[in-house]
Amino acid sequence: MHRAAEVLESNKEKYAKMITEEMGKVYNSSLGEITKCAWVCRYYADNAEAFLAPEYIETDARSSYVSFQPMGIVLAVMPWNFPFWQVFRFAAPALMAGNVGILKHASNVPGCALFIEEVFKEAGFPEYAFKSLIISSRQVASVIENPRVKAVTLTGSEPAGASVASTAGMKIKKSVLELGGSDPYIILEDADLSLAVQQCTFSRLLNAGQSCIGAKRFLVMDSIYDAFLSLFKQSMENGRYGDPMTDVTMGPLARHDLRDEVHQQVLASIEAGAECILGGEIPDSPGAFYPATILAGVTKNMPAYHEEIFGPVATVIKVHSVEEAIFIANDTEFGLGAAIFSSNIEEAERIARDEIFAGSCFVNQFVKSDPRLPFGGIGISGYGRELSHYGIKEFVNIKTVYVK
Repeated sequence: MHRAAEVLESNKEKYAKMITEEMGKVYNSSLGEITKCAWVCRYYADNAEAFLAPEYIETDARSSYVSFQPMGIVLAVMPWNFPFWQVFRFAAPALMAGNVGILKHASNVPGCALFIEEVFKEAGFPEYAFKSLIISSRQVASVIENPRVKAVTLTGSEPAGASVASTAGMKIKKSVLELGGSDPYIILEDADLSLAVQQCTFSRLLNAGQSCIGAKRFLVMDSIYDAFLSLFKQSMENGRYGDPMTDVTMGPLARHDLRDEVHQQVLASIEAGAECILGGEIPDSPGAFYPATILAGVTKNMPAYHEEIFGPVATVIKVHSVEEAIFIANDTEFGLGAAIFSSNIEEAERIARDEIFAGSCFVNQFVKSDPRLPFGGIGISGYGRELSHYGIKEFVNIKTVYVK
């Protein structure tokens, strides 16, 4: 696994270029994605033995303990938005636990899928320890149903997750789902506005808004609403789109149909009464580009309030109390990530810990994944966890051994 990290780093320009060519991510971000993949490889190479060490428990037995054993073949159904990272955050712990990984990647990133297989092959893993299957979505069910496949993990949309989980459930096989999010960012009246605007803009425009844990809904206290919105608009206006191999903020969205879906959500929200403060128009130029967009005055009857918008569109909602902010933050079926900005760290931490319906809640920082911390959601954002010691134990047999 250490060697896999070295292979990634020694070929990072080649792999990053493939990411950018296939799904449009800005090249510098693609390079950063490869670096992060190397990090997760080293993290599990260094920590898997300790994570999977037997846990001895004192009972009336001579010896009683919990052991962790691999399950076997695990299928990963992965998306295009972070085509290397999503796979490696599954593969590094799964392989270090002794499992075999097979990958059904998104149909628009086959080159990434084959390069990932190449990484493990060049790193010296056994020939079939990791294999990419270049198959259609229609063929996934038959792979899950194969008796040699013991479990499945999916990162993707709610319909895809429901389909995979249904098939796995019919065959009584373990599944882990990491699905969409409509992450709320609460901006309290004592927040550092400069910090909040910088973090909110970065999170909303990262990967051209195509991130499940990207900031989606901004709940701003009425006393600072105008000041925040003014600064936020200025910051979002700096989000330039263009050729992703150049020095721009955003590349195109991954496909034209996805760009058109984002635009329809924006138009439907405007027709229902939202005010478009910035952007909101399809550029008159080639490519699946979409500008940085801000919708204000969003209310419950609009797609921008309830739905995940998978593009660079920010929904700004004025709130009149902390209680209202918490209510709107939780007024969603999603439960992936959330963030709170405040100078009162203790109160912000209390809200993050006790009040917000989400798998992760960050204070004065945009939501991000980290190999050292568990990652996943609740509600229709999925179940199970990736990363940290929790992630490596998702696909093992947690076995009790009792010796009298």
